Amino acid sequence: EYLLSSLGVVKSQQVQGKLKCILEPLSLPESPASPDGVAAVESSPSVPCIFCEECYVLAEQSQLLKHMIIEHKLVIADVKLVADFKRYILYWKKRFAEQPVTDFCSVIRTNSKAPLEEQDNYFLLCDVLPEDRLLREQLQQKRLREILEQQQRERYDTSFHSMCMFCDQEFTGNRSVLLNHMAREHAFNIGLPDNIVNCYEFLAVLQEKLDNLQCLYCEKVFRDKNTLKDHMRKKQHRRINAKNKEYDRFYIINYLEFGKSWEEVQSEDDRELLDNLEEDWSDWEEHPVCAVCLFCEQQADTTEKLHLHMQKSHGFDFLKIKSELGLNFYQQVKLVNFIRREIHQCRCYSCQEKFQSKGGLISHMQETKHITFLPARSTWDQPQYYFPTYENDTLLCTLSDSEDLIPEDQSEDVPVVSEDISSLKALKQSSILNQLLCEEIGSHDKS
Repeated sequence: EYLLSSLGVVKSQQVQGKLKCILEPLSLPESPASPDGVAAVESSPSVPCIFCEECYVLAEQSQLLKHMIIEHKLVIADVKLVADFKRYILYWKKRFAEQPVTDFCSVIRTNSKAPLEEQDNYFLLCDVLPEDRLLREQLQQKRLREILEQQQRERYDTSFHSMCMFCDQEFTGNRSVLLNHMAREHAFNIGLPDNIVNCYEFLAVLQEKLDNLQCLYCEKVFRDKNTLKDHMRKKQHRRINAKNKEYDRFYIINYLEFGKSWEEVQSEDDRELLDNLEEDWSDWEEHPVCAVCLFCEQQADTTEKLHLHMQKSHGFDFLKIKSELGLNFYQQVKLVNFIRREIHQCRCYSCQEKFQSKGGLISHMQETKHITFLPARSTWDQPQYYFPTYENDTLLCTLSDSEDLIPEDQSEDVPVVSEDISSLKALKQSSILNQLLCEEIGSHDKS
């Protein structure tokens, strides 16, 4: 139906004399080497028409497809699933020169009820033809091999050099250092480094959007950089839009299965999980969630280990402070977020002195014992500290309310004193509800 409607649009455009592009522009991966039997033209940056000498640059793929539909009545099905568009075109140009087009393509007649002179025959080239499907699979497999080789090179590359998109810090060595920094310090997670390919190009695309004052998630454009930063922070838009197909070429999963996007692969995995719901999960072992120290990068898989580390390494006894100040859950949240923010800004929360690095700050706080001197409650017990400094701060999820800790000698049975209903009639007459009801009825009567 889509094909017939597209052909109808082309026909109507020809009649009206207006030739508009009816195909969406597609972003294709880089061209791999040609598979066996494909005549490659390595030196040419353009892609020729299958039937004539007309050529278009690879970036103008939609213009070439439009040309072949209008001038030669050829429609290529599922172009977006062709891994190497140039090699695909070159292969069929050679084959069409050897045999008639009708040996390979299905013929579709449009306006079949119209007079003969107004009818048109269009040719559909698709993977129903075994030769076409084999070609597409060969191009896909070769593309996958090249992508995996590229990803392997990036995994062990130690010459990586780039600057963080959200701060002025530079990173050298391996790409994972920068990606982990953005995930940890800026809550910007584009995925595990091992799942990403062509990382330099990926970061360049994201940086260009930020330079153009465009939100990476909703893709709205803002008037200045500060407005964009506030928007992405408040709306929690420090992430990329998974629906944007422009990013698909940077993820390995999109190259794994022929003709399937990451959404289709993921939905198949989800269906397998639903099919296995009745299986025995008694041997399931949940991976512990690691929480990070308030003052350094140390992580622990239990809160007990983390509190012990902060007490021994930094002299900060969180549980003691919680008990002495009688902090409830929300006050603990605000205190943690306050300390996180001060440490992130390299500022001592006791004397307000600022430092060039986090290491210098911690050394100062430990030497002066400022780490144990919290400011007045009014400083940190503020609504602004309800919001986490780091969106992925798992320490906040491990906090417990002081009311949850019930002393052993305290009985859990709280006595409930019932209302005295021995004189129910007198109670009804003296009830405040009765008085309110009388006043309500009186006001209605007056109205």
